[in-house]
Amino acid sequence: MSVTIRPATGAQFSRIHGVGGYRPTRVIPNSEVLNWIDSSDEWIRTRSGIAERRWAGPEESVAEMSVQAAGKAIAMSGIAPEQIGGVIVATVSHLKQTPAIATEIAQRLGCGTAPAFDISAACAGFGYGLSLADGMVRGGSAEYVLVIGVERLSDLTDKSDRSTAFIFGDGAGAAIVGPSDTPGIGKVIWGSDGSQSEVISQTQAWDTAFAKPDAVNGAGEETKWPALRMEGQTVFRWAVYDMAKVAQQALDAAGITADQLGAFIPHQANMRIIDSMIKALKLPAEVPVARDIVETGNTSAASIPLAMERMLERGQAKSGDLALIIGFGAGLVYAAAVVTLP
Repeated sequence: MSVTIRPATGAQFSRIHGVGGYRPTRVIPNSEVLNWIDSSDEWIRTRSGIAERRWAGPEESVAEMSVQAAGKAIAMSGIAPEQIGGVIVATVSHLKQTPAIATEIAQRLGCGTAPAFDISAACAGFGYGLSLADGMVRGGSAEYVLVIGVERLSDLTDKSDRSTAFIFGDGAGAAIVGPSDTPGIGKVIWGSDGSQSEVISQTQAWDTAFAKPDAVNGAGEETKWPALRMEGQTVFRWAVYDMAKVAQQALDAAGITADQLGAFIPHQANMRIIDSMIKALKLPAEVPVARDIVETGNTSAASIPLAMERMLERGQAKSGDLALIIGFGAGLVYAAAVVTLP
C-alpha cells in the first residue's frame, strides 16, 4: 500500500510586519577610544565613518536588549506574542554554548512553546534568519516568526588592537515575519567562503581561553580573553568587489532595478565599503542609503534591523518601500535580499 505524506500548507507569500531596535544608553565617542589606542578622531572617521558607538552596561544583556527590541517589533506588527510560532536569534556574542538564548527570550516575551534557536552567521545573521523565517511562514510551520539580531561586541573587543578597537558596538534589532498577500521578501542570495574563514575570527577558542589547572600541581597557564581580529584590507577588497555582485544578484532575483528601490540598507561595517557598493550598483542619488554606522558602529547581526528602524523613524524611508539589504562578515558569509519595508 502506498501512503503519501500530507503536504504542509502555509502562506503563499511573507513579509516583514514590524521592526524594532534597542541601543544601549552608554555612548562611546571617538575621543574615549583615543584613550586606548594611538590614533585620532579624523583617522577613525576617515577609515570607517564612525563618530561614536553604543556599549552595553551590566544590565543590558544579550537577552535584555533582545526583549526590548522584540517588544517594539511586536507592537508595530499588531500581533500578540502568543501568535509567534518561532524565535530565531542571530548572534556571535551570547557567551554560553547552551542553552540557546532564544529560549529565554521566547519565554520572557510570552511566546508559549514556540520553537526557539540561535544561529551563528556573524554580520549576515539577520539575512540568514530572514530566509529561515520566510521558509517557515510559507512552509506552514509558523504563522509569525520573530527574527532577532543582537550583539554585545564590546565583550569581544581588544582595546589595545588599533585595527579593531574603534569598530564594534552593541545593540539589538528585531523583525516580525508573517503572511502576506503579495511577495514581501525576495529570494535571499546567501552563501559562504570557508577558504577565508580566518580573515575575521575570534583570537582563540574558548577551551584555550582560560587557564587549565595542571593535573599534578594545580598550576595553570595564563591566557587572554578571546577577542575579535580582522584582516581589514582583505575584508575590504572582498566586500567591495564580491558583495556588490551578490547585491546585484538579489536585485535580479527580485526582478527589481536599482532605480526602483526606496532604500539601500547594507550592513554597517565601513562607510567606504558602503560608498563603493553604491558606485558598483549605480544606485541613483535619490535612493536613501542607511549610514547608521556613524552613530552606532558595527553591530554585526544587529546592524541591518537597527538601521532599518532608524530610517523609518527619521522618515528617510517609508512603509511599503522596497529596500535592498545585504549583510556580510566572518565565515566569510553573506546574505542579500529585496524586502518590502513594514
